[in-house]
Amino acid sequence: MEPVYHEESRRLQDQFDTRRLADRLVERLVRSTFNEEDRTFIESRRMFFLATTDADGFPDCSYKGGDPGFVRVLDERTLVFPSYDGNGMFKSLGNIRVSPGVGLLFLSFEKPNRLRVNGTATVSTDDPAMALFPGAQLLVRVTPRHVFPNCPRYIPKMQMVEPSPYVPRAECSAPVPKWKTWPQFKEVLAADDPARKEG
Repeated sequence: MEPVYHEESRRLQDQFDTRRLADRLVERLVRSTFNEEDRTFIESRRMFFLATTDADGFPDCSYKGGDPGFVRVLDERTLVFPSYDGNGMFKSLGNIRVSPGVGLLFLSFEKPNRLRVNGTATVSTDDPAMALFPGAQLLVRVTPRHVFPNCPRYIPKMQMVEPSPYVPRAECSAPVPKWKTWPQFKEVLAADDPARKEG
């Protein structure tokens, strides 16, 4: 397995006398493959946070959401998720194409829990697994480098009120987001964007 800590992490661990604890956490919790518990937790989530960096190493963090199962663990070394219609900036996926290192953070607010997945990713427009995700424009594949649970003590306990109606679903068309109908954006939409027909 790839090293978890670098020199500056070690210096801080030594400053606060946590090197032994840090090493024990890696020994007991960190792995480079997904297990069944990881799969069950990941596939039950409606959201996660995705961290990427651009070609200069500058970070970006984005929210990714969908119905449970919109992220899937295909095997112990493969996680996939779709990219749905968004704001057209493609910051995260563009970053992956120039700097494939990614960090994914999965959270449960109902029963506080979190799982971190750090690895390398690829972006594809013709991956066969896209068929699993209605409405997908692209598919991201992640190969894990480190998979590990984190202490959930600072996660607030919250309850979901309702799922987003904008998530693509096979049985119905998602509504057009209102901001895409505003004149300053509507005039520059992609030719096939459904929002062009609104209003």
